[in-house]
Amino acid sequence: MAKVAISTEAAPKPVAAFSQAVRKGNLVQVAGQVAFDPKTGDVVGENVADQTRQTFKNIETILAEAGASIDDAIMVRVYLTDTAHFAEFNEVYNTLVSEPYSARTTVYVGLPAPLLVEIDVLAVVGD
Repeated sequence: MAKVAISTEAAPKPVAAFSQAVRKGNLVQVAGQVAFDPKTGDVVGENVADQTRQTFKNIETILAEAGASIDDAIMVRVYLTDTAHFAEFNEVYNTLVSEPYSARTTVYVGLPAPLLVEIDVLAVVGD
């Protein structure tokens, strides 16, 4: 079974040697996404809520290119730069996902300023 790179002009271009996502069989792994505007490359939003919304837009665009959606996600990994952002992030996250919820891990990391959140997703296409 071949590994296939997923790419779309409607999502931000990777800043290094990696694919926006990779599909192998019915698994799709979306690379870590941040709140870049795909047209300008600028960061969208000055707070974690706005950046989370843009990050999810980028993820949904890439998942759609792979034939999936956030409803197909089985694992979401969230990287926040500040523990104080957890509640604000969760508030937005809860409006963007639905039951049954995917598994999720949240860790705290350093990201280049002014980025506040990065998210990667593992999804399954089809049953």
